[in-house]
Amino acid sequence: MAHPFIYQQAYARNIGWVTPAEQARLRSKRIAIAGMGGVGGVHLLTLARLGIGAFHIADFDTFDIANFNRQVGATMSTLGRPKVDVLAEMALDINPELRLVRFPAGVSHDSLAAFFEGVDLYIDGLDFFAFAARQATFAACARLGIPAVTAAPLGMGTAVLNFLPGHMTFEEYFGWGDKPDMEKALRFLVGLAPAGLHGGYLVDPSSINLKEQRGPSTIMGCELCAGAAATEALKILLNRGDARAAPWGYQFDAFRNKLVRTWRPGGNRHPLQRLAMLLAKRRRPGGST
Repeated sequence: MAHPFIYQQAYARNIGWVTPAEQARLRSKRIAIAGMGGVGGVHLLTLARLGIGAFHIADFDTFDIANFNRQVGATMSTLGRPKVDVLAEMALDINPELRLVRFPAGVSHDSLAAFFEGVDLYIDGLDFFAFAARQATFAACARLGIPAVTAAPLGMGTAVLNFLPGHMTFEEYFGWGDKPDMEKALRFLVGLAPAGLHGGYLVDPSSINLKEQRGPSTIMGCELCAGAAATEALKILLNRGDARAAPWGYQFDAFRNKLVRTWRPGGNRHPLQRLAMLLAKRRRPGGST
Protein backbone atom coordinates (compact mmCIF):
# COMPACT_ATOMS: atom_id res chain seq x y z
CA MET A 1 0.00 0.00 0.00
CA ALA A 2 1.46 3.35 -1.05
CA HIS A 3 2.06 5.90 1.67
CA PRO A 4 0.60 9.37 1.01
CA PHE A 5 2.91 12.35 1.01
CA ILE A 6 1.90 14.97 3.58
CA TYR A 7 4.13 18.05 3.58
CA GLN A 8 3.57 18.95 7.24
CA GLN A 9 4.54 15.46 8.36
CA ALA A 10 7.53 15.25 6.02
CA TYR A 11 9.05 18.43 7.44
CA ALA A 12 7.80 18.23 11.02
CA ARG A 13 11.32 17.67 12.39
CA ASN A 14 12.39 21.08 11.04
CA ILE A 15 9.97 22.70 13.48
CA GLY A 16 11.82 24.05 16.48
CA TRP A 17 14.62 25.45 14.35
CA VAL A 18 11.95 27.15 12.26
CA THR A 19 8.38 27.98 13.17
CA PRO A 20 5.40 26.44 11.35
CA ALA A 21 4.82 29.82 9.70
CA GLU A 22 8.45 29.96 8.55
CA GLN A 23 8.23 26.43 7.18
CA ALA A 24 5.19 27.49 5.18
CA ARG A 25 7.20 30.44 3.82
CA LEU A 26 10.00 28.10 2.74
CA ARG A 27 7.42 25.97 0.96
CA SER A 28 6.34 29.03 -1.06
CA LYS A 29 9.88 29.92 -2.23
CA ARG A 30 11.49 29.19 -5.59
CA ILE A 31 15.26 28.65 -5.88
CA ALA A 32 17.27 28.46 -9.10
CA ILE A 33 20.36 26.25 -9.23
CA ALA A 34 22.64 26.15 -12.27
CA GLY A 35 24.72 22.97 -12.39
CA MET A 36 23.65 19.56 -11.07
CA GLY A 37 27.13 18.15 -10.50
CA GLY A 38 29.30 18.04 -7.38
CA VAL A 39 27.78 20.92 -5.46
CA GLY A 40 24.62 21.63 -7.46
CA GLY A 41 23.12 18.17 -7.00
CA VAL A 42 23.61 18.09 -3.26
CA HIS A 43 22.35 21.70 -3.04
CA LEU A 44 19.09 20.58 -4.64
CA LEU A 45 18.58 17.56 -2.38
CA THR A 46 19.51 19.49 0.77
CA LEU A 47 17.10 22.32 -0.05
CA ALA A 48 14.38 19.82 -0.98
CA ARG A 49 14.76 18.32 2.51
CA LEU A 50 14.60 21.82 3.99
CA GLY A 51 11.15 22.08 2.44
CA ILE A 52 11.70 24.57 -0.37
CA GLY A 53 8.69 24.21 -2.65
CA ALA A 54 9.93 25.08 -6.14
CA PHE A 55 13.13 24.90 -8.16
CA HIS A 56 14.55 25.82 -11.52
CA ILE A 57 17.48 23.49 -12.26
CA ALA A 58 19.87 23.59 -15.21
CA ASP A 59 22.57 21.29 -16.57
CA PHE A 60 23.45 20.04 -20.08
CA ASP A 61 25.84 17.26 -18.98
CA THR A 62 25.47 13.51 -18.40
CA PHE A 63 26.95 11.37 -15.64
CA ASP A 64 30.36 9.80 -16.12
CA ILE A 65 32.36 7.43 -13.91
CA ALA A 66 34.79 10.29 -13.09
CA ASN A 67 31.90 11.90 -11.17
CA PHE A 68 31.62 9.06 -8.63
CA ASN A 69 33.89 10.58 -5.98
CA ARG A 70 31.71 13.62 -5.32
CA GLN A 71 28.42 13.81 -7.24
CA VAL A 72 25.35 12.51 -5.39
CA GLY A 73 23.55 11.55 -8.59
CA ALA A 74 26.44 9.54 -10.02
CA THR A 75 25.87 5.77 -9.75
CA MET A 76 26.27 2.76 -12.01
CA SER A 77 22.57 2.96 -12.86
CA THR A 78 22.79 6.62 -13.91
CA LEU A 79 25.91 6.47 -16.11
CA GLY A 80 25.24 8.32 -19.35
CA ARG A 81 21.95 9.82 -18.12
CA PRO A 82 21.34 13.59 -18.05
CA LYS A 83 22.23 15.03 -14.66
CA VAL A 84 19.22 17.33 -14.66
CA ASP A 85 16.82 14.38 -15.07
CA VAL A 86 18.49 12.19 -12.46
CA LEU A 87 18.52 14.94 -9.83
CA ALA A 88 14.96 15.97 -10.64
CA GLU A 89 13.83 12.38 -10.02
CA MET A 90 15.76 12.23 -6.73
CA ALA A 91 14.26 15.53 -5.53
CA LEU A 92 10.74 14.51 -6.54
CA ASP A 93 11.20 11.25 -4.64
CA ILE A 94 11.78 13.39 -1.53
CA ASN A 95 8.89 15.76 -2.23
CA PRO A 96 6.53 14.70 -5.05
CA GLU A 97 4.73 18.04 -4.76
CA LEU A 98 7.77 20.02 -5.88
CA ARG A 99 7.17 22.58 -8.61
CA LEU A 100 10.31 21.81 -10.57
CA VAL A 101 11.33 23.20 -13.97
CA ARG A 102 14.26 21.63 -15.83
CA PHE A 103 16.63 23.44 -18.19
CA PRO A 104 18.36 20.54 -19.97
CA ALA A 105 20.42 22.81 -22.22
CA GLY A 106 22.02 24.54 -19.21
CA VAL A 107 21.98 28.30 -18.80
CA SER A 108 22.71 30.72 -21.62
CA HIS A 109 21.77 34.24 -22.62
CA ASP A 110 18.73 32.79 -24.41
CA SER A 111 17.42 30.93 -21.35
CA LEU A 112 18.31 33.34 -18.54
CA ALA A 113 14.96 35.18 -18.55
CA ALA A 114 12.99 31.96 -18.11
CA PHE A 115 15.53 30.51 -15.69
CA PHE A 116 15.16 33.45 -13.30
CA GLU A 117 11.43 34.06 -13.74
CA GLY A 118 9.73 34.15 -10.34
CA VAL A 119 12.92 33.12 -8.53
CA ASP A 120 13.56 34.21 -4.93
CA LEU A 121 17.20 33.07 -4.67
CA TYR A 122 19.99 31.77 -6.90
CA ILE A 123 22.55 29.21 -5.74
CA ASP A 124 25.62 28.64 -7.89
CA GLY A 125 26.35 25.01 -8.70
CA LEU A 126 28.29 25.53 -11.91
CA ASP A 127 31.60 23.86 -12.66
CA PHE A 128 34.59 25.94 -11.55
CA PHE A 129 35.59 26.54 -15.18
CA ALA A 130 32.13 27.56 -16.49
CA PHE A 131 33.23 31.18 -16.75
CA ALA A 132 30.75 32.48 -19.36
CA ALA A 133 27.72 30.86 -17.71
CA ARG A 134 28.77 32.01 -14.24
CA GLN A 135 29.41 35.58 -15.39
CA ALA A 136 26.02 35.69 -17.13
CA THR A 137 24.03 34.23 -14.22
CA PHE A 138 25.50 36.54 -11.59
CA ALA A 139 25.09 39.57 -13.87
CA ALA A 140 21.42 38.64 -14.31
CA CYS A 141 20.99 38.33 -10.53
CA ALA A 142 22.49 41.79 -10.03
CA ARG A 143 20.24 43.24 -12.73
CA LEU A 144 17.08 41.55 -11.43
CA GLY A 145 17.76 42.10 -7.72
CA ILE A 146 17.93 38.36 -6.94
CA PRO A 147 20.11 37.31 -3.98
CA ALA A 148 22.86 34.88 -5.00
CA VAL A 149 24.98 32.46 -2.97
CA THR A 150 28.17 30.70 -4.02
CA ALA A 151 29.73 28.01 -1.84
CA ALA A 152 32.97 26.61 -3.21
CA PRO A 153 34.25 23.12 -2.33
CA LEU A 154 37.91 23.67 -1.50
CA GLY A 155 39.80 20.69 -0.13
CA MET A 156 37.75 19.30 2.76
CA GLY A 157 35.88 22.51 3.42
CA THR A 158 33.88 25.31 1.89
CA ALA A 159 34.22 29.03 1.18
CA VAL A 160 30.99 31.05 1.08
CA LEU A 161 30.12 34.41 -0.48
CA ASN A 162 26.69 36.07 -0.65
CA PHE A 163 25.91 38.63 -3.35
CA LEU A 164 22.85 40.50 -2.12
CA PRO A 165 20.80 43.29 -3.73
CA GLY A 166 22.16 46.72 -2.85
CA HIS A 167 25.63 45.39 -2.05
CA MET A 168 28.79 44.51 -3.98
CA THR A 169 28.14 42.48 -7.13
CA PHE A 170 29.98 39.40 -8.35
CA GLU A 171 31.71 41.46 -11.04
CA GLU A 172 32.71 44.20 -8.59
CA TYR A 173 34.19 41.58 -6.27
CA PHE A 174 36.03 39.33 -8.73
CA GLY A 175 36.78 41.88 -11.47
CA TRP A 176 36.49 39.44 -14.39
CA GLY A 177 35.41 41.80 -17.16
CA ASP A 178 36.61 40.52 -20.54
CA LYS A 179 39.82 39.02 -19.17
CA PRO A 180 41.04 35.67 -20.59
CA ASP A 181 39.85 32.46 -18.95
CA MET A 182 43.17 31.76 -17.26
CA GLU A 183 43.00 35.13 -15.51
CA LYS A 184 39.37 34.55 -14.55
CA ALA A 185 40.30 31.17 -13.06
CA LEU A 186 43.06 32.72 -10.98
CA ARG A 187 40.86 35.59 -9.79
CA PHE A 188 38.05 33.19 -8.93
CA LEU A 189 40.31 30.84 -6.97
CA VAL A 190 41.95 33.63 -4.98
CA GLY A 191 38.75 35.61 -4.49
CA LEU A 192 36.66 32.69 -3.25
CA ALA A 193 38.85 31.96 -0.25
CA PRO A 194 41.13 34.80 0.84
CA ALA A 195 42.03 32.82 3.97
CA GLY A 196 43.45 29.98 1.87
CA LEU A 197 42.91 27.34 4.57
CA HIS A 198 42.88 24.48 2.07
CA GLY A 199 46.30 25.07 0.50
CA GLY A 200 48.41 23.72 3.33
CA TYR A 201 47.41 20.07 3.00
CA LEU A 202 47.35 19.62 -0.77
CA VAL A 203 49.65 16.61 -1.14
CA ASP A 204 50.02 16.78 -4.93
CA PRO A 205 50.11 20.33 -6.35
CA SER A 206 50.37 18.91 -9.88
CA SER A 207 46.74 17.78 -9.58
CA ILE A 208 45.71 21.42 -10.10
CA ASN A 209 46.11 22.60 -13.67
CA LEU A 210 44.06 25.68 -14.57
CA LYS A 211 45.15 25.55 -18.20
CA GLU A 212 43.82 22.01 -18.59
CA GLN A 213 40.77 22.89 -16.47
CA ARG A 214 41.21 20.17 -13.88
CA GLY A 215 41.63 19.94 -10.12
CA PRO A 216 41.06 17.55 -7.20
CA SER A 217 37.79 17.35 -5.28
CA THR A 218 36.19 15.63 -2.29
CA ILE A 219 32.65 14.67 -1.35
CA MET A 220 33.27 16.26 2.07
CA GLY A 221 33.81 19.63 0.42
CA CYS A 222 30.63 19.30 -1.64
CA GLU A 223 28.48 18.29 1.32
CA LEU A 224 29.86 21.04 3.53
CA CYS A 225 29.05 23.47 0.72
CA ALA A 226 25.45 22.29 0.67
CA GLY A 227 25.02 22.66 4.41
CA ALA A 228 26.50 26.15 4.38
CA ALA A 229 24.58 27.32 1.31
CA ALA A 230 21.27 25.97 2.61
CA THR A 231 21.83 27.80 5.89
CA GLU A 232 22.53 31.04 4.03
CA ALA A 233 19.40 30.39 1.95
CA LEU A 234 17.30 29.96 5.09
CA LYS A 235 18.62 33.21 6.56
CA ILE A 236 18.04 35.16 3.36
CA LEU A 237 14.58 33.75 2.60
CA LEU A 238 13.30 34.11 6.17
CA ASN A 239 15.15 37.37 6.83
CA ARG A 240 16.46 35.89 10.06
CA GLY A 241 20.07 35.58 11.13
CA ASP A 242 23.27 37.23 9.96
CA ALA A 243 23.60 36.75 6.19
CA ARG A 244 26.56 38.96 5.38
CA ALA A 245 27.10 40.23 1.86
CA ALA A 246 30.36 40.36 -0.07
CA PRO A 247 33.01 41.65 0.48
CA TRP A 248 32.35 39.66 3.69
CA GLY A 249 32.74 35.91 3.37
CA TYR A 250 33.88 32.91 5.36
CA GLN A 251 35.81 29.69 4.92
CA PHE A 252 35.38 26.59 7.05
CA ASP A 253 37.89 23.77 6.72
CA ALA A 254 37.10 20.51 8.50
CA PHE A 255 40.59 19.10 7.95
CA ARG A 256 42.20 22.14 9.56
CA ASN A 257 39.48 22.48 12.24
CA LYS A 258 39.27 26.16 11.38
CA LEU A 259 36.66 28.79 10.58
CA VAL A 260 37.84 32.16 9.27
CA ARG A 261 35.59 35.10 8.41
CA THR A 262 37.07 37.25 5.65
CA TRP A 263 36.58 40.88 4.60
CA ARG A 264 38.08 42.19 1.40
CA PRO A 265 36.85 45.73 0.59
CA GLY A 266 37.20 46.16 -3.14
CA GLY A 267 37.26 42.41 -3.65
CA ASN A 268 40.21 41.40 -5.81
CA ARG A 269 41.31 45.04 -5.98
CA HIS A 270 42.26 44.83 -2.31
CA PRO A 271 46.06 44.95 -1.80
CA LEU A 272 46.12 41.54 -0.09
CA GLN A 273 44.24 40.03 -3.02
CA ARG A 274 46.57 41.60 -5.53
CA LEU A 275 49.52 40.13 -3.63
CA ALA A 276 47.88 36.71 -3.46
CA MET A 277 47.26 36.71 -7.21
CA LEU A 278 50.84 37.77 -7.91
CA LEU A 279 52.19 34.94 -5.75
CA ALA A 280 49.83 32.44 -7.38
CA LYS A 281 51.01 33.46 -10.83
CA ARG A 282 54.64 33.01 -9.81
CA ARG A 283 53.93 29.52 -8.47
CA ARG A 284 52.14 28.52 -11.66
CA PRO A 285 54.20 26.62 -14.24
CA GLY A 286 55.63 29.13 -16.69
CA GLY A 287 55.47 32.02 -14.23
CA SER A 288 53.32 35.13 -14.50
CA THR A 289 51.51 36.20 -17.64
